[in-house]
Amino acid sequence: MNDMSFVERNVDTKNIKIAAKDVQVYYGDTHAIKDVNVNIEDKTVTAFIGPSGCGKSTFLRCLNRMNDTIDVCRVKGDILLDGEDIYDKKVDPVQLRAKVGMVFQKPNPFPKSIYDNVAYGPRIHGLAKNKAELDEIVEKSLRRGAIWDEVKDRLDAPGTGLSGGQQQRLCIARAVATEPEVLLMDEPCSALDPIATAQVEELIDELRERYSVIIVTHSMQQAARVSQKTAFFHLGNLVEFGETGQIFTNPEDPRTESYITGRIG
Repeated sequence: MNDMSFVERNVDTKNIKIAAKDVQVYYGDTHAIKDVNVNIEDKTVTAFIGPSGCGKSTFLRCLNRMNDTIDVCRVKGDILLDGEDIYDKKVDPVQLRAKVGMVFQKPNPFPKSIYDNVAYGPRIHGLAKNKAELDEIVEKSLRRGAIWDEVKDRLDAPGTGLSGGQQQRLCIARAVATEPEVLLMDEPCSALDPIATAQVEELIDELRERYSVIIVTHSMQQAARVSQKTAFFHLGNLVEFGETGQIFTNPEDPRTESYITGRIG
């Protein structure tokens, strides 16, 4: 119970979007995530930080059931989205992933036009009744991805022909096109140059007005710049969670301090 009270102290309980309780993840015999309890708030950027292999991306993938695609992976415990168990047998993972969008480390536009990249999700989820509605969704999503002005005159051009930073913003536009409630980002800037990184970080700040954004990052500077809440993972454990400013300036756990000061990791 102690873990939970610590977690509760650090969140506005009325504003919880995702609640994880006693989450364990196993890859075969390997216990990759141990007893994670965390409440993630709506309209907030939450950063997951920690050394390579500490479990932060594994836990992120639990939040939209991406780990379901790995045969040897088992997830135990409860993960609630708006109070509903996302691992309930009645939940369709495809529908869940429309609600909990994901942007990956390496920009991965489909080998389709810029327009079709964004229109793909709304088409398969039946979000547009006709071409005019689909056009509107595509434009709105590209604007939310902060890339509309750069591509509006070449929507038929292949998405793969864009620069790396533009491709990542296209992937963000594609993720928001299904009107998700949560946006997961797994190291979204690690393949980008500093200018493209700054553009994506600025975009993350804008996106939090509409979504709960969860970002896995290796960069502590990035976590400090973009997030309001930070979770520090180490060896599969969620060591500490709280206000980003406090985690970076006055952490409660010596392991967090060791990581932030560069002694571990």
